Amino acid sequence: MSASASGEALQFDLIVLGGGSGGLAAAFRAAEHGQRVALLEPGALGGTCVNVGCVPKKAMWMAAELGARIAQAGQLGFDVPGAGRVAFDWSRFITDRQRYIHGIHDSYRTRLDRDGIVVLPVRGRLAGPHQVECEDGTRLGAPHIVLATGSSPQRPPVTGAGLGAVSDDFFAWSSAPHRVAIIGGGYIAIEFAGVLQALGSQVDMYIRDQRLLRQADVELVEQLQENYTQQGIHLHFGYDLEAVRRAGAGLQLQAIDGSTRGGYDEVMFATGRRPNTGGIGLESVGITPDAAGNIPVDAWQATPSPGLYAVGDICGCGPALTPVAIAAARRLCDRLFGGRPDARLDAGNVPSVVFAHPPLATVGLTELEARARYGDDVHICRSRFRPMREALAGSPQRSLFKLVCMGAERRVVGIHLLGDAADEILQGFAVALKLGATLDDFHDTIAIHPTSAEEIVLMR
Repeated sequence: MSASASGEALQFDLIVLGGGSGGLAAAFRAAEHGQRVALLEPGALGGTCVNVGCVPKKAMWMAAELGARIAQAGQLGFDVPGAGRVAFDWSRFITDRQRYIHGIHDSYRTRLDRDGIVVLPVRGRLAGPHQVECEDGTRLGAPHIVLATGSSPQRPPVTGAGLGAVSDDFFAWSSAPHRVAIIGGGYIAIEFAGVLQALGSQVDMYIRDQRLLRQADVELVEQLQENYTQQGIHLHFGYDLEAVRRAGAGLQLQAIDGSTRGGYDEVMFATGRRPNTGGIGLESVGITPDAAGNIPVDAWQATPSPGLYAVGDICGCGPALTPVAIAAARRLCDRLFGGRPDARLDAGNVPSVVFAHPPLATVGLTELEARARYGDDVHICRSRFRPMREALAGSPQRSLFKLVCMGAERRVVGIHLLGDAADEILQGFAVALKLGATLDDFHDTIAIHPTSAEEIVLMR
């Protein structure tokens, strides 16, 4: 970095606002290309994903899965105390979870130091084209600025919304509440419902729509709903919340139709997130976010202000997923600094997983999307089965795997998996879909037996 003796702005090649997954990816990739980089992050490195998102959520999901497996072990001949259920020390597990997260923080700091990236633990805002002002008054300048400030969970505009928690709050809990109401039917609601039910809570889900996961394949969602009902989760569809109130020692929900349901120890809102685009100085460069708070960008992550770019949750460019933000940031910096003028994010056929119990993994078109695009030129394969462990334990839980194919060659355009290890299975098959594999290619691949994954190459 450099600055004149007269107090001009400190100069860099790239300034990044936000030290989450997208911001760190931009900083690291630019540094790899030999650029002088400043990264502004007032909070913990890693943003939502590492601190109150993907990483701690997956840890809690794993704890819930282990609990379920211990219970199954008791049904399969193992001498497990408590009729197959053992106590879970939530506080002790949090210690292990946070130790793991601190290790990620340490690895970031080591790499930032190694790459010579200047990290400023302060908030910054745009102060005109190519200019950033820190909250302590320090001014920075660079020909390129990347905005990567992420998003935050939102409470709905209902009376008493402040009485309810959001996903960030969950990670400060030290035990499973006895009764929990979860408002919402998206992936965050589904994931927390499964974890809490498995770890000892009685969970009620209140969903405005008539189904969970509005964008997912209908058949998989129906099977997921059946599995959750069997696990003891109560699903309330077509529910419009009007208010949350205290009633005695608990919390009460009141619907728009006047009906009430109470006795909850916690109410959790999983009703969406909003980009963190307020207070970062967008007005100084003539940019107005859209109604949802997203910054307008083109296919190259560029905003209407020259030299200003946005990646991740703040621009609505592709699914709001950590790997998407990372990919967008890396390709942007490869284009700006790495001599790859055509590098940009390809937001098509992005694989994703809902860490339900069991997980739901998907890539490509759903059946409804494929039929809307290709009409009768669509071929569907499906396999509904009980995995071996569930069958041995006498569990009714079923898996459903589904392929969506198109055309005479039956090119695979959608893969949808609900079942054990679906999260791990999908990654490789997503590559096959990206490369244009056909159903015959799948059939020509010898199955690995006995596995759940073999169902994908045996479906007809």
